[in-house]
Amino acid sequence: MGIYTRTGDEGQTSVIGGRVSKDDDRVEAYGTIDELNSFVGQAISFAEGEKFADIRTQLEEIQQELFDCGSDLAFVKINESKYKVKDELAERLESWIDACQEENPKVERFIIPGGSTLSSTLHVCRTVCRRAERRAVTLGKHTDINPAVRRYLNRLSDYFFVVARTANVRQGVPDVEYVRSKKVFRK
Repeated sequence: MGIYTRTGDEGQTSVIGGRVSKDDDRVEAYGTIDELNSFVGQAISFAEGEKFADIRTQLEEIQQELFDCGSDLAFVKINESKYKVKDELAERLESWIDACQEENPKVERFIIPGGSTLSSTLHVCRTVCRRAERRAVTLGKHTDINPAVRRYLNRLSDYFFVVARTANVRQGVPDVEYVRSKKVFRK
């Protein structure tokens, strides 16, 4: 099987149910999810050793779910029976977030991406995830999409923030705080 088809040479690409311009909002949305998936793969490569086994397993599952998100956004016509992403995935992310939060120190100031290599990469995942969510919101303004994808991406960016902090904790590396910030997170 050849890798090149030449069918996109004129700036069009196939989606489920038709063809669209390669800069269509739909392609932007699932393309950004694909970019995110690449960074998640990079994060997995940095999550070495037994102390990151749970995070590695979670990230591997997230990679599969990101493909599901992209697939759901690739439908030109609504086909709810074919959707793969369900709200249960966002709920499961919440349980992972809660478990990681128990390991993390209390946040008092804004956190700047940094610390360990794994943490920094997870922060890149967070910011690309936020962009993917924005692209999904843009797409949803003019066409129906699976709303569970948008909720999943919103929760996933929270997961990346929390797990980036956990990665630093497990390596004994402090978070990088925004030093010009007053204490803004109080309970």
